[in-house]
Amino acid sequence: MAGEDPLISGAAGRYAHALFELALETKSTDAVKADLDKFDTMVSESADLGRLVRSPVFGADEQLKALSAVLDKADINGLAANFLRVIASNRRLSMAREMIRAYRALAARHKGEVTAQVTVAEKLSDKNLDALKSALKNVTGGKDIDFDVKVDPAIIGGLIVKVGSRMVDTSLRTKLNSIKIAMKEAR
Repeated sequence: MAGEDPLISGAAGRYAHALFELALETKSTDAVKADLDKFDTMVSESADLGRLVRSPVFGADEQLKALSAVLDKADINGLAANFLRVIASNRRLSMAREMIRAYRALAARHKGEVTAQVTVAEKLSDKNLDALKSALKNVTGGKDIDFDVKVDPAIIGGLIVKVGSRMVDTSLRTKLNSIKIAMKEAR
């Protein structure tokens, strides 16, 4: 299963697959996903936590102590917390966000959902997210959509949506690059 999808390949895919199998056995796939999503949001919103997760400067013991404090404060426990502690001990905490993405894909596939990777210039409002979900539901033949939203101010405006092998790029950055290329060719 881990080799079927490029999103869940490599070390991150193997860790995510192992976690998913454990979550299936304990019937806690949704609880684990919720805890992992909470941790992923915390990492994306806190520069200090992001540095702790990504930096090779911190030793495994330092990361584990700091991570345990963060998990306790955020009330992340059970299988997800144990998983995050294990990857910190194994010096794989820098891959946590990739593992979380892969876990989301496995959980969505198990539920018959489609995962849409969405890149936006700024956080989407609930109204816009609902509109996007509705539009994608029509495109995918009524399947439930699980969103993996990434905020990237570099796209300037618009959005990039990837569902399976299909991608729609309506970002302002892409449009400006197209105009730049067209102007160079016109010379």
